[in-house]
Amino acid sequence: MQKCYINGMGCVSSQDTYETSFLESVEINTTENIVYAKQPSYKELIPPAAARRMAKGVKMGLAASTKALKEANVEVPDAIITGTGMGCIEDSEKFLKALIDNNEEYLTPTNFIQSTHNTVGAQIALGLGCKGYNFTYVNGSISFESALLDAKLQLENEEENTILVGAADETSSHTMELFKLVNIIKKESDQPYSVLNSNSTGVVYSEGATFVTLENVKKENSYAVLEALQIQNELNVNDVDNFIGDFLDKNHLKIQDIDVVVLGNNGDINFDTYYTAVGSLFSQIPQVYYKHLCGEFNTASAFGFWVGASILKSQAIPQIVKMNSIEKTTFSKVLLYNQFQGKDHSLVLLSKC
Repeated sequence: MQKCYINGMGCVSSQDTYETSFLESVEINTTENIVYAKQPSYKELIPPAAARRMAKGVKMGLAASTKALKEANVEVPDAIITGTGMGCIEDSEKFLKALIDNNEEYLTPTNFIQSTHNTVGAQIALGLGCKGYNFTYVNGSISFESALLDAKLQLENEEENTILVGAADETSSHTMELFKLVNIIKKESDQPYSVLNSNSTGVVYSEGATFVTLENVKKENSYAVLEALQIQNELNVNDVDNFIGDFLDKNHLKIQDIDVVVLGNNGDINFDTYYTAVGSLFSQIPQVYYKHLCGEFNTASAFGFWVGASILKSQAIPQIVKMNSIEKTTFSKVLLYNQFQGKDHSLVLLSKC
């Protein structure tokens, strides 16, 4: 079977990750329970007239995908696979509001057309003139991992040679208010917000887009190899050890073979116990976290994927993401683990090229 190489990546997040090198400039948020993405300049990427009509998630996805393809020196991929949890939720809200305000009459279809979950992948394909396989996964917090799995299988079986894979999610005012009502988002009284030292429920919510170019050939600027991944909907916290042990066994690895563990801690004390269990299992391994930088959203694990692959390429862990003080000089294997509210568990294994 062919290997699956990560040959390019682009990331738009609440940090300045688009135009700077790996976590070169970061800001730690402790006061806002909703953090918005830092939008890059779209003038060079999207005609102004088109940009005005585009949802925020679409623009972020176009920017991230453009960078991912440019890094891999690819003009048009064979396929585009996208993951999203909420889709273009802002346009969904606009359409539903117009539906109510106009008593279901005289509606323009624009907001409805642009609100569908596959809008990001479709707009990227239209811009590139890509007429190949185009699919969008909407699987909650494993939407990005589902897209990765599809791409990995196609590359390994030589169905495609170059696949653009990514994830995008945006915030919207009404949905954020609903999330506050059901305690998904932390309360104002929980300030200062912290991920590792949290004593409250809920998360700091955010948005972002991350795209990667996957190919079955190694290039000079390759980041890493996507070795394996596994997803599971429900898992008891006491079964986390077995879940990870079985995954490592399938890939002929032991705990000591892992050089870095990237964990999706989000500061929700009800569910960060899963990460505590994994942290105990890898107590002698360097541990990394990232949601204090990007916030939590359905496809935040794509930001973690960007962090893990960047660590392998740079062979260094930025101080800002270190969870423990264990040091290593070289990194060959990175294991990523994520879950949200006790569901949608994912394991992704990356290795050095």
